[in-house]
Amino acid sequence: MKMIGLLISILACPLYPQAAAHAPGYLAGSSIPDLILLLPATPAPGSARDNMDRQVFRDTRALVDSDRWRLAQRDDKLSVTALLSALRCSMGAELNAENAPHLVTLLARVFTDAMNATNPAKEHFQRKRPFLVDEGPICITATPAFAKTSDYPSSHATISWAFALILAEIEPANTAQILTRARTFGESRVVCGVHDVDAVEAGRIAGSAVVASLHGNQEFGADLERARAEIAKHRSRAKLAAGGSCASEAALIAVSPY
Repeated sequence: MKMIGLLISILACPLYPQAAAHAPGYLAGSSIPDLILLLPATPAPGSARDNMDRQVFRDTRALVDSDRWRLAQRDDKLSVTALLSALRCSMGAELNAENAPHLVTLLARVFTDAMNATNPAKEHFQRKRPFLVDEGPICITATPAFAKTSDYPSSHATISWAFALILAEIEPANTAQILTRARTFGESRVVCGVHDVDAVEAGRIAGSAVVASLHGNQEFGADLERARAEIAKHRSRAKLAAGGSCASEAALIAVSPY
């Protein structure tokens, strides 16, 4: 009953950094990747890389109210449920707590591991979000608390990439589709105007490091096998019909937004 209650709270919560403690992670201590050591330093103000990030922010403001902008707004939601929904077309399945409880619980714990890795790095690098450097609309309403959070690395990119790598192991035939959608989930943060390109690219490195560390954890390995067996068992029931919104999404993300 305690685990069921925990799972309900995980699914009901948007799981931004301040909510990540709802599920215990697999990693602790030195097994959590040191992203301060791993990630390259943020671009110096006025450097070529910094100027590129700022130009991309200015250029992508032209996407306001476009279909890609609306996808970025949907991709702002960060939870296990929201990410499984975002990845549904690439997975070819509707997965949720009812038909994939082992998978959902595993991903909730990985979410915490990813946040435990990215939070110290955000505190260390302290790079301002792009809309605080240059003026321009963003696809969400930024609260004062959100505006105080750091740009680098992107938590959305870290978590979506980590989830995608795990899901690609479970469904290897869909690896390219799953990773493509996770890549565009991170790119949505640039379209939205809340992260620089540099922060999203760092998030993919961070997500890869988290998954690499997880593969040294026996409990994660056992849970991954349970999730794999669960998806295999319920694949026919969870199957998603092709076409419709999935075809529209595939056409939309086939074009780079910047």
